[in-house]
Amino acid sequence: MRRPALYSSSTRSAPEAPDAAAEAAASAAPAEVPPPDAASTTPAAKRRFRLSQPRVLWTAIAVLSAGLLVSLGLQLRPGSHQLTQKDIDNAVMHTLANNVMPSAAAKAAEAVRPAVVRVMGYVKSKDGKEDLQHGVGTGVVIVDKGIILTNLHVVQGADSIKVTFFDGLESTASITGMQPENDLAVLQAHKIPDDMIAATMRSTADLAPGDEVVAVGFPFGIGPSVSAGVISGLKRSFRSPEGKQEINNLIQFDAAANPGNSGGPLVTMDGEVVGIVTAILNPTQQRTFIGIGFAVPIENAASAVGLHPF
Repeated sequence: MRRPALYSSSTRSAPEAPDAAAEAAASAAPAEVPPPDAASTTPAAKRRFRLSQPRVLWTAIAVLSAGLLVSLGLQLRPGSHQLTQKDIDNAVMHTLANNVMPSAAAKAAEAVRPAVVRVMGYVKSKDGKEDLQHGVGTGVVIVDKGIILTNLHVVQGADSIKVTFFDGLESTASITGMQPENDLAVLQAHKIPDDMIAATMRSTADLAPGDEVVAVGFPFGIGPSVSAGVISGLKRSFRSPEGKQEINNLIQFDAAANPGNSGGPLVTMDGEVVGIVTAILNPTQQRTFIGIGFAVPIENAASAVGLHPF
């Protein structure tokens, strides 16, 4: 059975572990059992992101295993000294110093990569015999039956739409929904990979300026490409160069984005989607990145599909 859209209930920090002495004292004395926290039992809180966590877990296991193997080797040598905590610490530090670990941005990009698609719009030539490229952009799969979010301006006016998945599979797609006020379109792919994995969406409620993010997409059709930066502002407004539309409540970021990134995901270091890249600020007509990009918060974007889990 395919999984539905995934929503993370990630927060900024995990609760501290209880003090052992306090826990023992608490267990010795009778106490009332508090009612379960309603927030922790909601469906949204249960549907946690399970894609990036195994990678982090296996990395930690690999490091600790290597350290323990080295330590065990020391123990088994004839005449070896008693294994100490210092020996284990030194073995782990040696492993960390001699094995290059992937960056946070690389892990974030890898986590979302299976859900990122290239979106192409085509129009018929005047004689109706040829499909001409109308627009190129990016999309992100948010439900693993092939429901994709992208920008409306990428596909608006196209006679046909084609998407390319991470494994190279190409499929035609149809527009099934629009949210013009946020420049969003919902696509349904007609074919999908057998192992389709949807991105995990995360609430923007705890985002703050300075938080690291990556933008994944197809700038100028090249990609998938990854750029890293930070959230540089929240609740921004952007007016299109033509002055025809103003979009509000946007995330401002400084990860490089260019034409073709439109519709792609803005992703946290946990690999969770917090926004859909929709515009870049251009004081000139050159349409190149100068350090200010905007993304529609994922809450707004998900509502275009009828989903609002947060």
